[in-house]
This record gives sequence, structure tokens and C-alpha cells, in this order.
Amino acid sequence: MDLGIAGRRAAVAASSQGLGFACALELAREGAKVAICSRNRERIEAAADRVRAEVAGARVYATVVDVSNQDDCARFVGETVETFGGIDILVTNTGGPAPGGLDAVTLDQVHDGYTSTLLSAIVMMKASVPHMRAAGWGRIVNILSMTVKQPKTNLLVSNTMRPAILGFAKSISNELAASGVTVNNVAPGYTRTERLVELAGHTAEQTGQTPDEVFAEWERVVPAHRLGDPADLGAMVAFLCSERAGYVTGVTVQVDGGSVQGLF
Repeated sequence: MDLGIAGRRAAVAASSQGLGFACALELAREGAKVAICSRNRERIEAAADRVRAEVAGARVYATVVDVSNQDDCARFVGETVETFGGIDILVTNTGGPAPGGLDAVTLDQVHDGYTSTLLSAIVMMKASVPHMRAAGWGRIVNILSMTVKQPKTNLLVSNTMRPAILGFAKSISNELAASGVTVNNVAPGYTRTERLVELAGHTAEQTGQTPDEVFAEWERVVPAHRLGDPADLGAMVAFLCSERAGYVTGVTVQVDGGSVQGLF
């Protein structure tokens, strides 16, 4: 299927590894020019080299950005526009906030979750939308979590900040639909990334299990009986960014192997 995004200009946040990298790689495979970022210069340049090695002729711009810094988030969008002459696609993403429940989470961790998770996405969307409106075409996809549909007790900060992004995205999707700009979200489930390793370690500490036992339990409870691969999410994000998905906006798509049991 030709997704119709060859030559489009994309920015994918927090993309040196995991879900962000998988999305950047899939967009590059579809012919998009891709800007990627990370807090670490060595890691983001290595990620850019990986994309170029896998996609012949890929146009990749790598820059250092701390998504917990509001100015850095706006600068990432600005550098994408300056480098590629505009921005057509934005994929917001962050590392997950600190895990823990009510008694474990500190107010400092709540504030950190607000700046790195919620505010970063809002700043990047606000910075991108004027360019997309002017062009009459745009795609925004926010990487959230299945916890926006089915909260997890030990992910209190994530349960708070990610649904707020969903509310913001749904609201602006209505404002932007007539201008050719779509705004959607993806909600990954248990996906084998560095973040999941962190959560497995945290769960193991709380339960007395080993991390391997935690992973095995997660695989048992997922109806698909496997953990997701980052490429599963990358494929969905690329479709939501495509010409084919031009009539899809304001939705949250679960990519979770059937983990969320609710009807809505």
C-alpha cells in the first residue's frame, strides 16, 4: 500500500530507541524526511545512522532535545521546519514518568511528569499547527499508552498525564479537521522496549518476582500471548500519518494485542 507520504516532513520526539525510533524508521521507509531527537548526542546520532543503514537515501536530521524543557520542544519543531522547509507530520513521544502509586509518588515526580509528558506534547503541537494549517495538510500522532483506557495502579503519574494529552488532542482535532490536519493517538500495550524493562524491574521489586517472571506473566495475560514489537506500533503510526487516513481524526487506536477489555 502506498501511504502517499513520500517527501513529507516529519518530526518524531524521543526517538533514539524504542517506540519513537520504530516510528521514525517506518516513516523513513515510506519516504518521509525525518527529524529525530534525544537528550543524548551519541545515541541520537547512532539512531540516525541506523535509519540511514536500513533505508537507502533516507533524509534524517538528528538533534539533542530534552523534552522536559519547553524551549527545547519548541526548538525541535523549529529546527525541523528550518531543515526541511516545513513540517507535515508530528509524532509526540516521551519516556514514561516515574512509576508508583499514591504513597510512593512524590510531588516532584508529579511535576516532572507534567513537564516531560503533558507539557512537551502540548508545546510541540502548538508549535507545529500553524505550519500545517498554512499548508492545508498535517498529521499529528501522540504516543500514549493503553493505560489511557485501562489505568494501572502503579502508574499514577502516567495515568494522570497521558489522558490529559488525549483530552487536548481530541479537543483540537475538532478545531483542525476542516483545515486538513488530523490529530490522533496510539495506545501501545505491553511492548518490548527499554521502558518495559524498567517497569518489569519495578514490578519485580514490589512483588518479589524476578523480571523474567514478570515478563512471562504479562505474556500470559495478553490475549495475543506475546509482547508487542515496536514495529507493530510504527506501522500503525505510519498509517495514521498517511493520505489514506485523511478521514480519521480524534481517535485513539490501541496497539495492545487485545489487552484492553473495555468496549470504548
